[in-house]
Amino acid sequence: MTRPDRLVVVLGTGTGVGKTWVSARTLRRLRDQGVAVAARKPAQSFAPGDPDDPSGAEPTDAEILARATGEVPTDVCVPRHWYPRALAPPMAADALGRPEITIDGLARDLTPWLASTAVGLVEGAGGVRSPIAHDGDNLALAGALAADLVVLVADAGLGTINAVRLSAEATGPVLVVLNHYDETVDLHRRNHDWLEQDGLEILTGPAELTAHLHPETGGRNDLRS
Repeated sequence: MTRPDRLVVVLGTGTGVGKTWVSARTLRRLRDQGVAVAARKPAQSFAPGDPDDPSGAEPTDAEILARATGEVPTDVCVPRHWYPRALAPPMAADALGRPEITIDGLARDLTPWLASTAVGLVEGAGGVRSPIAHDGDNLALAGALAADLVVLVADAGLGTINAVRLSAEATGPVLVVLNHYDETVDLHRRNHDWLEQDGLEILTGPAELTAHLHPETGGRNDLRS
């Protein structure tokens, strides 16, 4: 099976820490700088919009990632793994009366990568140990995909040291991105420095992640956005 030159799995310390924001901004930066990119969301669950006003629905993660890469949302996440319930994917599948999800099935159902893909990014759902299938969590999925790099997205504020430590213990070698890091905020700087003392590699935004994934892009533009 065709594989990107670099397969990156993006996980989070929890739900709502900004995995999709970091992923989309990073992919867009790479694409703007001429790097062939693609994104995959093996399964996504979401709050359904108002059927009487579809224009008011929030975009799904697959739609946001597709805008960043130039793909179509149904290539980012195949339609059978769209679950319109705001629950973990296997719970949403149960609530909707849909078939059980397996880790092997999610890996097998990914839309094939183009041979030209330099950076292929796979975004999980929820936190590192959140269930993404009935038989496994996001960590199990990263293992099944044999990721070249696991990126852990965390909030820069209160609670992040505990969340990062617990998540990093589970994942093993990991690159940490502190989302919405602001060097003028004392707490953010202290969290950054404390985690670095743990021996973790800490980045502070999509531009730094872009430069890490494709060094030829350098550190152009603002390093935090």
